Amino acid sequence: MKVQILCIAGPTASGKSSRAVEEALARGGEVISVDSRQVYRGLDIGTEKVTADEMRGVPHHLIDIREPSERYSAGDFVADATRLIEEISARGNLPILAGGTHFYFNALLGGLPMGVDENPALRAELEKLSTEELYARVRAQDARRAAELDPQNRRRLIRALEIIEAKGAVPEPVRAAPEYEIEWIIIDPSREELRARIDARLADALKRGLVDEVRRVREEVGDARLDEFGLEYKIVGEYLRGERAEASLLPALSAKLWQYARRQKAWLRKLRDENVIAAEPPRPDRS
Repeated sequence: MKVQILCIAGPTASGKSSRAVEEALARGGEVISVDSRQVYRGLDIGTEKVTADEMRGVPHHLIDIREPSERYSAGDFVADATRLIEEISARGNLPILAGGTHFYFNALLGGLPMGVDENPALRAELEKLSTEELYARVRAQDARRAAELDPQNRRRLIRALEIIEAKGAVPEPVRAAPEYEIEWIIIDPSREELRARIDARLADALKRGLVDEVRRVREEVGDARLDEFGLEYKIVGEYLRGERAEASLLPALSAKLWQYARRQKAWLRKLRDENVIAAEPPRPDRS
């Protein structure tokens, strides 16, 4: 018998975290975070990490399990999520996977590409390129893979180019996880509502101390690693390095996060086109 799981997805700021809690309370579930940044301790405001109060007693997993200086890969996520799904189901509870890292959803439910060893010589060459040049190279050589990547995530861009170098293109995934009985809930606000929610969320994050949080993380891990934690950390890092004015933070963050949300919405449209899920109406949730 297939294990039943509930997957909740949506663009940034669409309300995934609070919807997951609602479903868990109503259906006897536990939440598995599908977020590549919330695994790190101290990345709270920038990732809009769910608080203990917001969890409302619902067990949450894969949050605050690594230090920012440590690495956590899609392979790590697949291993951890597979184990947790089995454990939660064995307790008689519903595993609820919620988050915005669609590459993690793809890896768990569709499998990971065949392994490719690291290429130190190629990595040294690629590190000399800007993040924009790395993304352009991935897009030119494998448009399918580029569409799934965050254009600002240097680590994943370099890894994709390593695989392309070894195999000619990022291969179709090889199934690595057991099949599940999957129910999808997609939170898909209108463009206007989502843009307003992103702006409100960013203004609140800056008010609650995003700059101080980024400063602490930067002191711990340095600028190169900081940029890997996403747009909020990269753009605020530019301000801390004196590369942009404080007044530019909100408009720059808003523009970049909106671009990112549009890519997330494109992934959701692909799911609908494949008749995997039906869209859910938006709810007035925070995260």
